[in-house]
Amino acid sequence: MAASSKKVIYAALIGNALVAATKFAAAAFTGSSAMLSEGIHSLVDTGNQMLLLFGLRQARRPADARFPFGHGKEIYFWSFVVAILVFALGAGISIYEGYHHLRHPVAITNPLINYVVLGLAMIFEGAAWYFAMKEFSRSKGKLGYVEAVQRGKDPTTFVVLFEDSAAMLGLLVAFAGIALSQATGLAWFDGLASIFIGLILAATAIWLAVETKGLLIGESANRWIVDGVRELVAGYDAVAHINDVLTMHMGPEFILVTISVDLRDDLPARSVERIVADLDCQIKAHYSNVKRVFVEARARDEATQTV
Repeated sequence: MAASSKKVIYAALIGNALVAATKFAAAAFTGSSAMLSEGIHSLVDTGNQMLLLFGLRQARRPADARFPFGHGKEIYFWSFVVAILVFALGAGISIYEGYHHLRHPVAITNPLINYVVLGLAMIFEGAAWYFAMKEFSRSKGKLGYVEAVQRGKDPTTFVVLFEDSAAMLGLLVAFAGIALSQATGLAWFDGLASIFIGLILAATAIWLAVETKGLLIGESANRWIVDGVRELVAGYDAVAHINDVLTMHMGPEFILVTISVDLRDDLPARSVERIVADLDCQIKAHYSNVKRVFVEARARDEATQTV
């Protein structure tokens, strides 16, 4: 696990904890529903970062008899839990608070406090967002942003970025809601802003869930790795036909590769052993994230019949 990913999480954790405390204090003084929703948002984000750090620690545990391929998928599980919490707690409570304030509008007192807190929060959240975006841009390489998220195998690189982006957008909505309430004298604008913040969180949670679900179930390695492994295998004269090249991410830095090949019929048993061992070494040498390689020798006709 890259140390830079942990630094991004720690930066977001510290920033969200401080921002959450100031938002709750401002909501208590002013009675703003949007500010309360923002406080809940930051509190949920703080808890989420703690879960991600816990997931990273769990994923580092070594393999054992019960989990022979290690615990790398722990980070996928906890990333999915983060998506559920954002949806259930962040979005659910924000929408409820907004609905409650729409039905029973309460005028905001001391709005200046809200503006000061929102301004400070934008600075802190903006710094965390910049740090997360910088790390994500470095890790994505030449891929587009959406494509990098879809192909990414380490959810920590985009979960924090998603949360920080939602936080920045939520701050702008809260600012607009409070400003409209003050300018028009209509207190329900504040409640409406809270509902919009909840919808932003819900959309973020759904996207996070969709992107982490595939990793949790068992997503294959990126296409260029699969094609590269296939090309390496095809380079052996002893291989008459490649039946299958199957891969699965057991964690962000652990790829399992299973290869089914039809070897030439005239090969002696010792040559088969040497080829299998050489394939294992070559694939691992070319792709450092490949940790286990299994080679199945199977006739082409038999492999076709089982498909």
